[in-house]
Amino acid sequence: MATRPETRPPRPPGVVLGELAAATAAFLDADGDDLEEVEVTGLKVSELRWEVRRRLSDSRLRGLTCRTWKAPALTLINCRVEQVDAVALSAPNAGWANTEVIGSRIGSIEAYDADLRRVAFTGCKLGYLNWREANLSDVAFTDCVLEDLDLSRATATRVSLAGCRITRLELANSRLKDVDLRGAQVSDVVSPDGLRGVTISADQLFDLAPILAARIGLIVE
Repeated sequence: MATRPETRPPRPPGVVLGELAAATAAFLDADGDDLEEVEVTGLKVSELRWEVRRRLSDSRLRGLTCRTWKAPALTLINCRVEQVDAVALSAPNAGWANTEVIGSRIGSIEAYDADLRRVAFTGCKLGYLNWREANLSDVAFTDCVLEDLDLSRATATRVSLAGCRITRLELANSRLKDVDLRGAQVSDVVSPDGLRGVTISADQLFDLAPILAARIGLIVE
């Protein structure tokens, strides 16, 4: 009998930052240029609006507080994002690579058609995550609360969710490989067929059995 290969873990980002320059004014410019090797700290605004696609690279964003941040195709490369408190982030077609998101609270993230590679979320509370038709590769969630994770028609490879609480997981027509839910608490799974390619523990299978049975209309007597 062939041995089943072990679930491959995501490769962690290796964020390395050099000397950074303050760039709050440039960060607020709705039509500004790309920003590189900058730091934005303690910014509090009602709304942050970027009208054009912009890239933030080799930079740190820390302590941003805002109701809405509209950033179409937001690109983050080799960045550390810490303690962001936002009601809504709108970033369709985003591209994030080699980036860490730490201790942040975001009510909703609209990032359909996004591309995430080597991204780590640690200690975050995230409401509705719309990653429909997104591509996730080497993405790790650790000790996060995710109220509604929507991966409909998404492709995910080497994704882990250790120590996370997920209220609702939507997987309609998703394509998953090496997605590790072990150590996560999942309250509901929509479209159970999308679980193909997911690794869970025996205890999780027992906990999910009533949910999956209800979803497929199975009667247990």
